Amino acid sequence: MADAEVSPELRAAVRRLETLTGQRVSGTADGHARWELYRAALASDAARPALLTAVTAEADGALASAVVGEVLERVPRAERGAWVDALAPAVRAFCARRTDELGILEDLRAGTRVPELGPGLVEGWSDWLQLRITAEVSDPAVLRALAESGRTKRIRRTAAEALG
Repeated sequence: MADAEVSPELRAAVRRLETLTGQRVSGTADGHARWELYRAALASDAARPALLTAVTAEADGALASAVVGEVLERVPRAERGAWVDALAPAVRAFCARRTDELGILEDLRAGTRVPELGPGLVEGWSDWLQLRITAEVSDPAVLRALAESGRTKRIRRTAAEALG
């Protein structure tokens, strides 16, 4: 793709991010260069609104999804939906699931939501979520459920070790 084929919205978003981050890209058509710019923007709270604009204009769905996947843990829970909604429907599923799982993790960490635990619930949690829970949640009932029904040996062992 040549720079001329990049949408005016994406070109403007890239220029704005360059200004905010102080990083320049060799050409807006280069996805690798945009990724590096997006990574620089991820590190800056001030650049995040412009990054959301860039994600909305990003033609490369995989690149946009990667950016959103990275930003989800860096933004408040209330803002995550806007980031997921900025993605094309074809690439939205992973980030939507990660948003839901981050909410579960945060609730379990805070002790504000302890679900009725059972093998069916634990089986619905991704390996990523199960491992994060074993490392970050201290609720014995949750850890016991993972020690008994976690998807992998590693998850079951880590949960059992966390129980003591």
